[in-house]
Amino acid sequence: MIPHKHRPGSPLAQQQIADLLGRGMALHQAGNLPQARDTYRYALTIDPRQPDALHLLGVSFLAEHPGEAEQLIRQAIATSPRNPLYLANLGVALRNQRKFDDALAMFDKALRRKSDYWEAHFHRALTLLAMERPEEALTALGRAIAHNHDYVGALKYRADILSDLNRFEAALADYDRLIKIAPGHAAALNNRGIVLLRLMRTEAALADFDAAIALEPESPEIANSRGSALRAAGRLDEALASFDRAAALKPDYVDAIVNRGSVLQDLARYDEALASYAQGQQMNPDHALAHWNDATLRLLTGDLARGFVEAEWQRKVAALGLVAPNFAQPLWLGENSLEGKTILVHADLGFGDTIHFARYIPMLAARGARVIARVQAALRHLISTMDGVALCIDKNAPLPDFDVHCPLSSLPLAFGTTLESIPSAIPYLAAPNLPDVWRERLGTDERPKIGLVWSGNATHTNDRNRSIRAELLAPLLARNAVFVGLQTEVRQSDRAALGERSNLVLAGQFFDDFTDTAAVVAALDLVITVDTSTAHLAGALGRPVWLLLPHVPDWRWLLDREDSPWYPTARLFRQDAARDWSAVIARVDRALVEEFPTTS
Repeated sequence: MIPHKHRPGSPLAQQQIADLLGRGMALHQAGNLPQARDTYRYALTIDPRQPDALHLLGVSFLAEHPGEAEQLIRQAIATSPRNPLYLANLGVALRNQRKFDDALAMFDKALRRKSDYWEAHFHRALTLLAMERPEEALTALGRAIAHNHDYVGALKYRADILSDLNRFEAALADYDRLIKIAPGHAAALNNRGIVLLRLMRTEAALADFDAAIALEPESPEIANSRGSALRAAGRLDEALASFDRAAALKPDYVDAIVNRGSVLQDLARYDEALASYAQGQQMNPDHALAHWNDATLRLLTGDLARGFVEAEWQRKVAALGLVAPNFAQPLWLGENSLEGKTILVHADLGFGDTIHFARYIPMLAARGARVIARVQAALRHLISTMDGVALCIDKNAPLPDFDVHCPLSSLPLAFGTTLESIPSAIPYLAAPNLPDVWRERLGTDERPKIGLVWSGNATHTNDRNRSIRAELLAPLLARNAVFVGLQTEVRQSDRAALGERSNLVLAGQFFDDFTDTAAVVAALDLVITVDTSTAHLAGALGRPVWLLLPHVPDWRWLLDREDSPWYPTARLFRQDAARDWSAVIARVDRALVEEFPTTS
């Protein structure tokens, strides 16, 4: 370091300080913090109150020692109190110490000095995000972008937040804009791929992941994302290889190890899948998805006792989007007497799950409880007629008084359910009388009346496995029977495939709620359905139901059996190979002729 002999404030001293600060910033930007700090400190020996030197020395400590950074930047502000850059970086130092309110106040002060200071808006957004205030963070990021249209950092954060909030189309627009500005941004390509995957645009997602991997071939996160897309595309062996690659690049990458288990489960390699889930839990005992996947596989293989314990983790799995209600009353899981108490049981999953777990309500009443059922509006009328239901309200209604509560999906755990103790008394739902319009429509035809559901919600995460293209139903629809379409939505491609058939009535489009569906189902001779809420409805009504299942089904249908301990009137038709429905339809067609000879 060169000696200095100039008085502080003299032109020569100011020039020397400027040279030192320039050298220090170059070292700083090159990542050589020790030498940068030495250079800033040397400048301060010339002028101990020089604000830029104090500020830059403080900035060098922002990440590692934010408390020291705060002290130095405050000294700079004491000399130059109106400098927005100093104020904003003081805000960063405060944020890095989790002094969030003080940080916001400092960013606001900087913005009062310079309203178009886009970096202050950006760091204000990061602070709001750390405070779990994402909507306000989005507003602040919008202001940063308004003042700097090509601000890559702000665009990425805004897109990421929108994605986390499930606003996928808006997130996609920001990722598109970002990648146009920075086409080599591997993280943006990866995150756009994740959004495309959530929008079920699998091939486009794969293209993004491939492009990202080309930029960063050693990234375990991108390899993991690509594995998810390959799994969605049904390319299971490639997906497994991709997850293996991610875990090899990062041996403690729990997400990749758990995802590997999911693919092994898809491949019916159940012991290996359980081993992956166990490995994930060992690495991170609080990994919710590892526990939930473990639960579904144990339930699928008949280990209900352990499976229902592990299933309680599902409310912590972010991807499931479940929101656990924050009731003041305690959770009941079977440990205390219910005699004379009011229990609120509340729907926490889908329509089919509500119907499935409602079978436990009479058992609660038998223990002396007054049962309030809080369910989806479309099920309220139907559930309200159940034995044991004192009051049924929809999920948006005000809550009456109650003593304890239990999610419907936790009732099997509360009752210690095993394969041998499944409550299978049916019917536990009662159908209303068939409306005259349907009695006239269906009652005059002597042919067998068969309900059909071949697809569910197209946005369901497992739709690619559970739904059937309508064109594959042709052998069944050629039979001498009246077929009643029970699903409320028929995809446009399916309408074209079905055409105009005199023996097919698409009734579901006229249903207002499940009481309408139940009334029609009760009037049918048989329901043939994929795994949707209609399967549960028919089973709960005690009606004959043939269920068409993917190669690896939902847990409640178990493995290697044609019957269901949950629904005695159900008959199960399983895929022999993944996504091969043709053989299933052929077996159903033969069974239909055996059950109803007049259909041949």
